Amino acid sequence: MNIYSDISEIEKDTNSVVTVGTFDGLHIGHFDILNEVVYSAKHLNCRSVVVTFEPHPRTVVSKGYDVKLLTLLDERIEQYEKVGIDNLVIIKFTEEFRQLTSEEFIINYIVNGVGVKKFVIGYDHKFGKDRGGDEQTMRDYGNKFGFDVSLVPAKTIDGEISSSTKIRKLLRLGDVESAKIHLGRNYSISGKVIKGEGRGRKLGFPTANIKVEDEKKLIPSIGVYVVSVEFENEIHYGIMNIGNRPTFKNDNQTLIEVNIFDFEKEVYDKEIKVNLLKRIREEKKFNSKEKLIEQIKLDKKEAESFISTLVN
Repeated sequence: MNIYSDISEIEKDTNSVVTVGTFDGLHIGHFDILNEVVYSAKHLNCRSVVVTFEPHPRTVVSKGYDVKLLTLLDERIEQYEKVGIDNLVIIKFTEEFRQLTSEEFIINYIVNGVGVKKFVIGYDHKFGKDRGGDEQTMRDYGNKFGFDVSLVPAKTIDGEISSSTKIRKLLRLGDVESAKIHLGRNYSISGKVIKGEGRGRKLGFPTANIKVEDEKKLIPSIGVYVVSVEFENEIHYGIMNIGNRPTFKNDNQTLIEVNIFDFEKEVYDKEIKVNLLKRIREEKKFNSKEKLIEQIKLDKKEAESFISTLVN
C-alpha cells in the first residue's frame, strides 16, 4: 500500500475509487465501505484510495475534548493493508483545514487532487465546514464532474447500528465480547513492556507491564480479562489486569499487567499486542496477599477453561 502524507504527493488519476473518513473504530460498518472500495476498484480496473485525517478531527473542532481512540493511525494502516487498499492519503487536520467548505474539499482534494471515477460514502458521513457535505452533495458533484457515487448502508447487530460511539460505551463497561461483534475482531492494546515493581513475580504470577505510547488510546474498564498476546509472530494466552492494585496501594494510577501462561521469553523494552477476549471480573481489594493469590488461581482456571473452547 502506498502511503501519502499530503494530497500533493499522490498523482491525480481519474481511474480511482475513493472514500473519505476518519474511520476511528474501523468497525464492521467501516469494513463494508472499504470492501466496497476494493471490490469496485477491481471491477472497474481502477486504483483504490482512502483519504483519512490525523489527528482525529474532534480534537481540533472541539477544543479541550478528550477524544479516546479505538484505533490509532498505525493500527488503521494495518487494517487498510489487510483489506487490500492500494493508496492511503493522510491529511493533517488543522484549524485551517477545518474551514474548507464541502465544495472546496470535493474540488481541491477529490476531483482535482486524487481524481475520481467512483466515490463510496457511508450512510451518515458528513464533511466540510459545519459538516455541510453529505450523500446528496456528493451526488450533485458527481453529476457535475462525471463520477459515480455509491452509498453503503448502516450495519446493524440485533437492530442496533454498529458505530464507534456504541463500541466505546461497551468497552467502558468492560463488555469486550459485544465490542468484538461490532468491531469484527477483538479489541486490542499494543505497547512496550516496561519494568514494574516485580510484585507479580513475588506472588508467583509474573506480569508484563505494558506502557501504551499514545494516551489517546481508549483503555477498557478496570478489571481482569482473558487475553491473547502476540509477540514475535507467536500467539500466547494469559490474563490481564487493568487497574491500580488496591490490595497493595491506591494512587489512582491505572496499570496494565499481563500474566502470560507458560511463557519464559524476555520481553522488556519490546512491543507486544494484547487482544481482549473476555472480562472475568472487576478488580477487587483483598485483605491479604494470600487471598489475592487464591483469586488469581481461580482467574487462571477460568481463563484456561475459556481458552480451551477457542483452541480445541
